[in-house]
Amino acid sequence: MVASPEEKGGNAGWVGGAGVRFTSLLLLLLAAPFSFLQGQEPGGGTAREGALFLLLPVGAQGVAMGRAMSALPTQEGAFWNPAGLAWMDGGRALLYRGEHVAGEATAVSVLFQREGVGTAGVSYQLLDVGDQDLTDEQGQVRGSISVRSHQGVASFAAPIFSRLAAGVNFKVVQFRVGCRGECREQTVTATTYAVDLGVQAIPFEGVPLRLGAMLAHMGPRLQVDNAGQADPLPTRVRISAAYEILARLAEGGVVRLWLTAEGEDRPGDPGSPSVYFGSELSAGEQDLVYVRGGYVLGELDQPDGAAVGVGVRYDRLELGIARSLGRPGIGGGSEPVHITLGFLF
Repeated sequence: MVASPEEKGGNAGWVGGAGVRFTSLLLLLLAAPFSFLQGQEPGGGTAREGALFLLLPVGAQGVAMGRAMSALPTQEGAFWNPAGLAWMDGGRALLYRGEHVAGEATAVSVLFQREGVGTAGVSYQLLDVGDQDLTDEQGQVRGSISVRSHQGVASFAAPIFSRLAAGVNFKVVQFRVGCRGECREQTVTATTYAVDLGVQAIPFEGVPLRLGAMLAHMGPRLQVDNAGQADPLPTRVRISAAYEILARLAEGGVVRLWLTAEGEDRPGDPGSPSVYFGSELSAGEQDLVYVRGGYVLGELDQPDGAAVGVGVRYDRLELGIARSLGRPGIGGGSEPVHITLGFLF
């Protein structure tokens, strides 16, 4: 079908102008939410890494402990060091909810543990950056775009020896721009894959010291437009140590205090590390109550700032709440809050 002159005149401005505006808007949506990760302002140059949402913390424990998680046994290990899942007993179903400057994140994990085999699980995370209206030259709304990032994770971890464990994550990563209205041709879907490899060790028998190391987010480049504009994933190396300082003071381990520190850097371009510190005080024969705190010195990826959190376990239910004190929430009026709800089975 050939369009009439009137149709051409009525749509030409929308198609041509909107294409430029859509491209500008897409670049802004890509740069603005994640500019804080690299310390840049929108329009001041974009970081040459893709899928930066992979660097956002997931889980109340990880947020509250300032991201210093790579040496700890934790059910949140699918989003930190997968080796931390190896020490888990029993199965878990977990729901995560958190606020970031980049958007609202929701994640779920289902983990299965079998004695003598290890822990396997699947997880999924959605980062909802939000929606934005598209208008023509007359200011009429012709459509709206939505920006979403997705991450699917398959995890496996197992003890290799009594004091050494290893874990792996295989991840499918997708960035998607959807459109409703007169902009269907402007939709974007970019998909890639990534792998995390991690180890944890207890180097000395009888000494409550734990060490952890991992390589995170290794995989092919994320190609949004074409191969020439594909960006590498934000691959990171993490090294961490944790020590429980009350083991020799409190009989029976009813009260425990873990202190942990971690460094993170780019393996291919080192020299600007981030440093994380965390603490977790737990009370109860089965760690029924937790109080957590942490601090981020984020030269590489994260803004400096403290975080706090609490957790409780009752029968088969677990609840963790964390608040980051370093940066306002999405609305700008309060600190971001992160919640983890777990069910043991």
